[in-house]
Amino acid sequence: MQSVNFFEVIRAKFPEALQEESTQAIIIPKEKLLTLARFLKTHEPEFDSLHCLTAIDRKERIEVVYIFCSLKAKASLTLKVYLNINDLKVESLAGIWKAADWFEREVYDLFGVTFLNHPNLKRILNPDDWQGYPLRKDFTHPNIVKKP
Repeated sequence: MQSVNFFEVIRAKFPEALQEESTQAIIIPKEKLLTLARFLKTHEPEFDSLHCLTAIDRKERIEVVYIFCSLKAKASLTLKVYLNINDLKVESLAGIWKAADWFEREVYDLFGVTFLNHPNLKRILNPDDWQGYPLRKDFTHPNIVKKP
């Protein structure tokens, strides 16, 4: 199978897309995420699997990282959305890839990213009354209740 430069394909349709030099990840503005996700799911080579979704705290921003796979093309693609630390909201991809449901809940629970239009956005690892987001760099202590 011929090697495809996915960045060039995406850049032709989404000129605002950038490519991170160190990782080759494609960076897209959060406002374009849903449109690009639908494009990846429905156009050749059809990225039919959301393999991973996580986040990275860079202090001044949170990077939401998506890794998509195309079984047909035997290829993967890494996509990032940068979120301002004061505006941690991005659209949910759970309506496009079912795997996004729990991935997004985990990122919400551990980093505090709100996935808009998620079908059931609630904590998945920590108790419902947990305070803070344990994988954020500004997290200082666990929510421990000491028994008398």
